[in-house]
Amino acid sequence: MSSFKSPFRSPLFWRLLIFFCIANLLVLVLSSWLTTQFIAFSTEQDINWTALAQSAEDAYDNDGADGLDAWIAQQRGEGIDATLYENGQALHDIRLPSSLRDALPRWLASGRNVQIRPFPGVYIVVQQVTGADGQARQLVAISSSRQRIPRHMREKILLGVQLGLSLLLVGGIGWWVARSVSRPVEAMRGATRKMAAGEFATRVDSRWSDARDELGQLARDFNTMAEHIELLVTHERGVLQDLSHELRSPLARLHLILDLAQHSADKEKASAHFRRAEQEIARMDRMTAEMLALSRLEGGLPGMERDAVDLAELVRERVDAAQVEAQARGIAFHLSCARPVMVRGSGILLERALDNIIANAVKFSPDRHCVEITAECRQGQARVCVRDQGPGVPDDELELVFRPFYRGTNAVHATGHGLGLAIVQRVMQVHEGTVVARNGDDGGLEVTLQLPAAEAG
Repeated sequence: MSSFKSPFRSPLFWRLLIFFCIANLLVLVLSSWLTTQFIAFSTEQDINWTALAQSAEDAYDNDGADGLDAWIAQQRGEGIDATLYENGQALHDIRLPSSLRDALPRWLASGRNVQIRPFPGVYIVVQQVTGADGQARQLVAISSSRQRIPRHMREKILLGVQLGLSLLLVGGIGWWVARSVSRPVEAMRGATRKMAAGEFATRVDSRWSDARDELGQLARDFNTMAEHIELLVTHERGVLQDLSHELRSPLARLHLILDLAQHSADKEKASAHFRRAEQEIARMDRMTAEMLALSRLEGGLPGMERDAVDLAELVRERVDAAQVEAQARGIAFHLSCARPVMVRGSGILLERALDNIIANAVKFSPDRHCVEITAECRQGQARVCVRDQGPGVPDDELELVFRPFYRGTNAVHATGHGLGLAIVQRVMQVHEGTVVARNGDDGGLEVTLQLPAAEAG
């Protein structure tokens, strides 16, 4: 199955895309504004309107209307629309805004020079001038800073400003984005190195793991992994210490038995010592197997197969398997599980859990007594209750019996390693169930397994 994830569902993708769009928008807006300001500043040098008016008058005096037309065309090429007025009439029409046409007669009649700036970079001028014939005339001009620079020059200026801003803004924003990405990555890299060096308590700092994007999720996944690894390593070290401690005594006995067998002159005595050695080896083998099983369970069971299991049928099978040992001591089973009790889980693990609690009940039951076993379903919960008629467990030890290698005060005369109930508890945990031990009202120990029931297939 494909694990492809659309980039449009990625917070990190959107963050980078938004920053990229913001950078380009800023470049566009700022470059336009800076270009306008630059053009306005570069053309803001005061035009000598007096000289300009005189040049218009000279062109008119020398060549008449044709000379004025040529002069107007020349000035228009430089971004200035201008003409001469005489007695309130234009000697050559130019395009004027309607607001200027309304105010122009008043300005012409005032006989004064007028210079206004209605918008940045825009000038409207009425300049008085006297012709060679002594006639008073007025220069009326409109100038725009933008129009005074040729279009190709404006495009070059805009391109240069955009290039400079792109390098500055995209570089700055890119540095900030790269830093925001690289810092959590570097934090995880440092945490990984510490983990590789054996510092299993290492975690990625919360300021990176709290982020709501892929990097934050990666940091949280790393912390979860690190926590799991730490638990596994701690557990494995504990298992190794416990196993080494528990194996020390049988190994010492085995060494002594083999030494006695080696120095025994009687073959019968030697054979007896070898049989005892075999028993010690078998005991160590069982202990090691139980330790490995507990270790696997404590390490979790990723991908554990969950099938429909009839717990009542499984109980009957395990009771049949325990009959040989029970009959040898005259112990009977009272079984109550008439109808199916369905659960979903691992049949192998549930079988091991039932074997352990049934074997425990047989072990601690007095000879020629009975073990009561009930399997039922109540309110969506499957329950298996196993009760023996043994000495029970002191109340202050009931919570301790599920610890690995714990053997209560009533277990001193029974064989075992204290791992059976620890394995049962872990099997229940991986099945989202519970195991509870309590002393019966009239003696004996009662162990109850409870886990979610499933619909009967």
